[in-house]
Amino acid sequence: MSAVAPAGTPAAGASSRPAILWAVSDVLTIARRNLMAIVRIPVALVFTLVQPVMFVLLFRYVFGGVITVPGSNYVNYLIPGILTQATIFGSVNTAIGLSEDLQKGLIERFRALPMARMAVLAGRTVADTVRNVFVLLLITGVGFAVGFRPTGSVWTYVQGCLVMLLFAYCLSWGFAFVGLAAPNSEAAQAMTFPLIFPLTFASAVFVPVASMPSWLQPFANNQPVSQATFAVRGLMMGTAHGSSTWISVAWSVGIVAVLAPLAVARYRRVA
Repeated sequence: MSAVAPAGTPAAGASSRPAILWAVSDVLTIARRNLMAIVRIPVALVFTLVQPVMFVLLFRYVFGGVITVPGSNYVNYLIPGILTQATIFGSVNTAIGLSEDLQKGLIERFRALPMARMAVLAGRTVADTVRNVFVLLLITGVGFAVGFRPTGSVWTYVQGCLVMLLFAYCLSWGFAFVGLAAPNSEAAQAMTFPLIFPLTFASAVFVPVASMPSWLQPFANNQPVSQATFAVRGLMMGTAHGSSTWISVAWSVGIVAVLAPLAVARYRRVA
């Protein structure tokens, strides 16, 4: 009987292929598997596509009439914020998906396969980034349908999207740690929302920070979600946004530098 290759090594007869190419192939395979799961599970598809659209319609037509934005109409203020919020909420899928895989024993099976150890975490975060790209395109289309008219250039709009995707990707590594630490997927979801809701609703996503109580404004102005929103909104609308782009990138780099090692260490303990 032939021996089974240890995890993280290429299959027999294929050792001439560089290890980095095997690792990339493994990451893409896991990412593809996670993307197929979104399509095949109706609840996941609804959460991915319907929820952000409902936020657009709710704030555009229900709350938008009572929210004033100095120097701009509310829909142009809203859509960049909704885009940022939707991609951040998408990062929660990292926690839920990893927790489900751990609960079902799939991570133990992955460990027994001849694949790169990094593929499970990296594949999950890559899949969620691809999902966020589709959400971004969907919300942009819905935004145009409800009156969104960005006044920046195409290039600055793309820059805004890249800042947003980078921030959500880095944040997903933190949620990877949450997913691996949670006992099940329900607990993972319950653990993420107390973290996400204060950051998204006490921010510049939906309303101007100046309309908030004075004691809340320092937090709302300087927390990472607001800085990402300022950057995305300023780039998409071609308006002044100070150093928010660089601050948002700095937050992204800091988040992944701190949380990715924690997620990797946790994965090594559970896998």
